[in-house]
Amino acid sequence: MDILQNVVNWLLSLGAAVFVPIIIIFAGLLVRMKVKDAISAGITLGVAFTGMSMLISFMTGAISPAAEAMLESTGISLPIVDGGWTTLSTISWSWPYAFLMFPLLIVVNIIMIVLKKTETFNADLWNVWGKIFTAVCVVAITDSVPLAFVVATIQIIFELKTADVHSHRIEELSGIPGVTCTHKMVFFGAILYPFDLLLRKIPAFNKDFDAEALKEKVGIFAENHVLGFILGCVFGIMAKWSPAEILTLGVQAATALTLFPVISKYFMQALSPISEAVSDFMNKRFEGRSLIVGLDWPFLGGSNEIWLAVIWSVPVTLLMSMILPGNEILPFAGIINIALAVPAYLVTKGNLPRMLILCTIGVPCFLWIGTAFAPFITDLANATGAVDLAAGQMISNSSIDGPVFTYGISQVFDVVNGNFIPVVVLVAWLAGYTMYYRELRREAKNAKEVAAAERA
Repeated sequence: MDILQNVVNWLLSLGAAVFVPIIIIFAGLLVRMKVKDAISAGITLGVAFTGMSMLISFMTGAISPAAEAMLESTGISLPIVDGGWTTLSTISWSWPYAFLMFPLLIVVNIIMIVLKKTETFNADLWNVWGKIFTAVCVVAITDSVPLAFVVATIQIIFELKTADVHSHRIEELSGIPGVTCTHKMVFFGAILYPFDLLLRKIPAFNKDFDAEALKEKVGIFAENHVLGFILGCVFGIMAKWSPAEILTLGVQAATALTLFPVISKYFMQALSPISEAVSDFMNKRFEGRSLIVGLDWPFLGGSNEIWLAVIWSVPVTLLMSMILPGNEILPFAGIINIALAVPAYLVTKGNLPRMLILCTIGVPCFLWIGTAFAPFITDLANATGAVDLAAGQMISNSSIDGPVFTYGISQVFDVVNGNFIPVVVLVAWLAGYTMYYRELRREAKNAKEVAAAERA
């Protein structure tokens, strides 16, 4: 048992940029890719992950000081420290049974593939900590390890089924065939979807309007480098920085927005041969059946709409944190909120005006749930010793992935203590999820029928 734990911990300690490519190389060899092609695809994927991570870190490092300056100028004090996703991950991996989640994820995936309950092969094993965090929360409330693994299994199944129905829309948006997203951040689409349905009924918002359409409207001012420069300068001005600092931030933002689409091309270069090999392998053994590869979100990072929504959400989040009743978290580590922008992108199919509205609507969910989780996460941090906190200090995360689902499913057993809020939250999420799931399934079914008719 200790050997398995050590092996799993060592593999995961390599990080996504190394671990996921290793999984992809083994998957490629398993479906009979040439060794050189499998290794090339894996390394290219590692380059893409590393490049995207570097750009996000660069962008966060450029924007966060401006956001901090904006908040400091208001004189508002919020007591909960934003530790980002790394705080939750550190707490998760401190659980003694954490290493068992890794084989559980693989076994559940294999069983569902064999039983034809999913078409997704989940290669995003590095993000297994999200399931571990759910399990840790369940154990903290119920003191039942078996129940914790049951709930984690339910989350794994939801992730696979959600990845299945998203696959067509993701291929349509990304241009990468045979790939989907198994990250739980897409669960937030269930909350955004009902609002998007209402926005679609408004003629002004029910038109194709992505980043390309924006370029047609305003020309050079919508080019990545120019738009990034403008937005960066606006942030610098809002932070009351000097002219030199404002211009520097403008160039940094322009650099980030210019390079994101460049990096995304490497995801396509790496994943296209893998998806083709997986499809060929499955067609030879299971007539008419093909698997899709489930990955973390970064392969979608070439979409300008995502980054425009991310940048838009920064001042919105700061403003909301100051005026939102019930919020006590100071948003810093999670200020670049990918977990908000990606679901909005998928729900709207990249419709930029609706994305910005949905992101504005969605920000309070992240702040409220970050605040609600704070006492619980602080207790876990102190109990496990995973995070060093000063006496009386509280910590949480202002950008929890799939916040409504995570809070609802991990805290639902607190009903035995008279807390019915998680139950209400989970029911609301399930209602939105059912609606959204049905639309995605209809869309995928219609696409298959159209493709079949074209082949006939």
